[in-house]
Amino acid sequence: MGIIGAISAFGFNQPIVAEVLIDIIGVYTAITMAIEMIGDIRKGRWGVDILAIIAIVSTMVIRDYWAAWMILVMFTGGESLEDYATSQADKELRSLLDNTPRTANKLVNGELVQTNVDDLKIGDHVIVKPGEQVPVDGKIIKGTSSFDQSSLTGESVPVTKKPGDNLMSGSINGDVAVEMEVTKLAKDSEYQSIVALVKSSEAKPAKFVKMADRYAVPFTIISLVIGIIAMAMGGWNFTRFAEVMVVASPCPLLIAAPVALVSGMSAMSRNHIIVKSGTTLEKLSRAKTFAFDKTGTLTQNKLEISDIIPAEGFTKEEIQSLAASAEQQSSHIIATSLVDNTPKDKILPVSHLTETTSQGVEGTVDGKTVKVGKLGFVAPKHEKINVNATAIYVSIDGKFAGYITFQDKIRPETPETIARLRRQGAKQIMMLTGDHSEVAQKIAKLAGVTEVKSDLLPKQKIQAIRDVPKDLRPVVMTGDGVNDAPSLTAADVGIAMGAQGATAASESADAVIMVNDLSKINDAVAIGKHTMRVANIDVLTAICIVIILEIIAATGIIPAFLGAILQEVVDLITICLALLAKTKPSSKELGEKEQS
Repeated sequence: MGIIGAISAFGFNQPIVAEVLIDIIGVYTAITMAIEMIGDIRKGRWGVDILAIIAIVSTMVIRDYWAAWMILVMFTGGESLEDYATSQADKELRSLLDNTPRTANKLVNGELVQTNVDDLKIGDHVIVKPGEQVPVDGKIIKGTSSFDQSSLTGESVPVTKKPGDNLMSGSINGDVAVEMEVTKLAKDSEYQSIVALVKSSEAKPAKFVKMADRYAVPFTIISLVIGIIAMAMGGWNFTRFAEVMVVASPCPLLIAAPVALVSGMSAMSRNHIIVKSGTTLEKLSRAKTFAFDKTGTLTQNKLEISDIIPAEGFTKEEIQSLAASAEQQSSHIIATSLVDNTPKDKILPVSHLTETTSQGVEGTVDGKTVKVGKLGFVAPKHEKINVNATAIYVSIDGKFAGYITFQDKIRPETPETIARLRRQGAKQIMMLTGDHSEVAQKIAKLAGVTEVKSDLLPKQKIQAIRDVPKDLRPVVMTGDGVNDAPSLTAADVGIAMGAQGATAASESADAVIMVNDLSKINDAVAIGKHTMRVANIDVLTAICIVIILEIIAATGIIPAFLGAILQEVVDLITICLALLAKTKPSSKELGEKEQS
């Protein structure tokens, strides 16, 4: 419209055409903004749109239609710049959506047929060629190849998969074609669950996008006061007031927060953390209490040998060796943990092996009859033993030989994660678990957690979160299991350890850590702090620049048209500052130890 107006005014000497065209657009824009502003006021929100409306109307009143045109260009141009900056900021989020598997090579009567991924059914056989994405979750039937799972698990090294191994959709096949059997529908598969979380994060607007409204009332009052003073200084010349209102346009304030927040969400995604809303970033930046589930969160959900208690006449080494030998073919978690924690040269061949469901196993090892399992199965006549831990009992040649206790294996990164949270400003760190007190206290001591609440049911976990006082909020709860879902919902911020797929915990959480690494919580807090610091600095910087321009414009040395151009420059500065939220947080924000 500006080009048409320019041709009319300067080519055909018809400036009235340019003025009418620009006035029509100006009136339409002002009315549209006024309707939106009234809607916001009715909802109890006072925004800065009033200044934009005054700027447009003022320039039309003084018939400086080119200044009015520049303001309109500034608004539409500012929105375009914001869209561009946003598209750059959420590039990592959209890359997940763009790479979603869409087709698969289905085996039908021995021939390959290209099929839509959504049409695959459980039990179908699919060929995954070298370099292709696994279309849905499945199990390898034929072939052995390496698979790049970095986009799903964060593992940089490809993982070798053989027949019988599970495949996650979205992983990239290496050099050998494999045949797989579909085990999950496309909508339930690993990659699609991540995509669903990303779509959820895009669909939920952040309340803090309107953070500029916090400054709306004082900024509007200051701008109007400067405008009125300028008009009085110029002998009540309304042109002076219009010139101040042009530079007082609130575009930079409206752009700063959303671009910074989307940049922060992008940084989260780059660190394998899916955040469902920008509000989560704000709460993470101010979090004072962190609560953790124990099993699978602070621990690896793997057992390690805690203690070996031999009966008289037996040794620890003998009990462990014979028990592990008897259990070596069992798939039970305790059996595999025992075998994994026993040196390979101590595991002897086993024969005449029998397994009694839910009781234990019996076999012949080194010529001795070995029983491993529950006390009633191993030594029915032995007196009851009080053990406050997971335990298995052993008998050798019909004699009670002793027992082996197990405890959860703490994640190697857990102690440093807890220590970093304290350096990041955490005032209270709690463990909320349904496990026994003694077991919980042992893990808490290793992790560095001082406040432990054990023997809790899901309802009691929720109550523990609700009981946190206001001065120790927001509360961040981290868990991984179905039983953690209610707690994650009750917390101000729920974080799910979702490396193994979309569990109920992932669905209930505000953020999902997509790799099996607890220290990502430190990254999430650091990115939240960094994003909000950038957003606040950006808004305050924009306000200071605009007020300085208003004061200069009050003297009458900045024409309305030039003022509109300067506002566009401020827009660019605001966007560039907001994109700094994509940069790496500082060492202090990350909670890293200071170098001596």
